[in-house]
Parts: sequence; C-alpha cells; structure tokens
Amino acid sequence: MSIITVGIDLAKNVFAVHGVDDNGKPALVKPKVSREHLLPLIAQLPPCVIGMEACSGAHYWARQFRQHGHTVRLMAPKFVTPYRMSGKRGKNDAADAAAICEAVTRPHMRFVPIKEEHQQIILCLHRTRNGFVEERTATYNRLRGLISGIRHRPVRRRSPTCDALMEHLEDLPGYVNPCVGDLLAHADSLDARIAEYDRVIAKAAKEDARSKRLMQPAGHRPDHGQRHAGQHWRRPRLQNGRQVAAWMGLAPGQYSSGGTARLGRITKAGDSYLRSLLVMGARAILSGLGDKQDRFSRWARSLVERRGYWKAVVAIAAKNARLAWAVLRFGEDFRLQPVAA
Repeated sequence: MSIITVGIDLAKNVFAVHGVDDNGKPALVKPKVSREHLLPLIAQLPPCVIGMEACSGAHYWARQFRQHGHTVRLMAPKFVTPYRMSGKRGKNDAADAAAICEAVTRPHMRFVPIKEEHQQIILCLHRTRNGFVEERTATYNRLRGLISGIRHRPVRRRSPTCDALMEHLEDLPGYVNPCVGDLLAHADSLDARIAEYDRVIAKAAKEDARSKRLMQPAGHRPDHGQRHAGQHWRRPRLQNGRQVAAWMGLAPGQYSSGGTARLGRITKAGDSYLRSLLVMGARAILSGLGDKQDRFSRWARSLVERRGYWKAVVAIAAKNARLAWAVLRFGEDFRLQPVAA
C-alpha cells in the first residue's frame, strides 16, 4: 500500500513522522527522525499530502517538501488538539504526529497559506522593528517606575520631562544618576534604530508595485502596504472584503440563539500587528479630517457624530481593509470618488 497522508510534528532537532496508506492504516511510523534525515526521508516518498502545525519553521519545510512534488498543508495547533487521543496514547511527539495526520484529512479543516521566502524577509523587517518598539516602551516604563519611586514627576515618552532629566542628572541621588542616564541613552539608541527601520521599510515599499498601490488610500503608510501585500491577498478563502475584515478581527462577534441576533465586541482575531496598523491609520484619518468635503471624509465625520470616536475608528479600519483587498484583488489603483454635485 502506498502512503497518501503524512503528519509531521516539527521540533528543533528531532521530528516525529506518521504516515498512513489509502486504507487509513499506519504505514510509516518514525517517532524520532533527526533534522538531517527528514528531507531525504520525505523526498523518497511518492507524492502525498503532508500536514504540519503552523510555526516559525513550518513555512521553510513546506517550501522544501513542495519541491519534491508533495502537497503541504499547514494548520493552526489549536485545530489539531481535538484529534489527539490523549486518553489512550498520552501527550508525546508520536501522538502529535498521528493527530496531525488525522486532522489534515478533515474536509472542513482551515489551513494556513504557505509564506514564500520574500514574504518572510519583509516580515522579518516588521517584527524586528516591532521588537525595538516594545523594548523602547518597556524602557520608558522602567524609567517611569524608578523616577516615581524617588518622588520625581512621572516620565512620559518623548516628553520635556526626559529632557529635563538629562539636564539635571547630577541632582539625582546616589546610584539613580547612572541608572537614569543609561536608560535614557538606551531609549535614544532605540529611537535611532526604529527610525532606520522606518526608512528601510519605506524604501522596500516603494520598490514593490502592490505596496505602492496600497499607499494611495488615506490612512495607509508604507508598513501598512507591505503587511497587506504580504499577508491576506494570497488567501484563497477570502472571497470578498467583508471576509477580510472578519479575518482581521474588525467584525463584531456573534452570540445569537433562538432566532435573536446578538452582536458583541470585535473579535480581535487574525494578525494583531496588522490590525493595530489599520487602527492607527484610522485614527490618523480622523485627526486630519478638518473641513474636507470628499465622500469618505463626510462619511467618517458623520460616523463619529452618530456612533462615537472608537466605533468610528474600527469602522474606518475595516473599510480600509476592504479597500486594500479590492485594490490587491483586482489590480487597480485606488480612485477617490468626487463630491456629488
């Protein structure tokens, strides 16, 4: 019997492989396969369906396996957990591989699109920059806690208080002086690194046609365009803009029963970083509305009046997500509709 489905439990150095034949019976069970032996093992198999849990290294292995004619499908780990027979086999790598092999054959399973190498290169830029932003925020929080402990005014990021601290470091008691000085210097170095990554991201966005097209709508910066172009435009399940907004978590959660529709808060599903960029872009749109009289600005202004600021922000973010999907889906430039006469 030939192997038609294979489940692989990924790890750093030792992998577990579980393959079944066309009768659903185990035909390839290897609880321990070293990293250097994994690719030769998969390469000698006839073309089959390979399932793996989506993680940092899954996309690399998926690209490698596709080169040998296999169909690779990635799944979120939470969708694989129900198929693990923990009561009978316990929790181990072999049981995980068997659960993956079972889950990948389910007809209604949701799969994660495989990222190409150039997509992961761009994501590397964004994740590195985001890490520096988080580190800068943590530095200012640490500085605020230290200063408040000695009864000084609270420190806010990029505020005149920081400049005042730099000018009066000598007045700080004891070892507080070098501590505060080092934290402020570290924050300045992080600011410089973040600014450099902003420049690199903007340059990379200008070199990509899709990203340039996405920067035309209001509220889209170079980082917005790159994340859009590198993420959801390749997802085959997203058939319209409404599904895109729901996939990003910008749609309300539904708690309906007995024929009564109940809509709650937004789900916050999907890519949290991309959603935060869309929300920040929406806030920038509202702050720069002024007296603009185009159709989009009049709609946004009336939305704030009717539903409040934050609901308007989410609605504008969802609208921008749907506009971005339409621009990428149909390959056309964004055209702002003129004011009706």
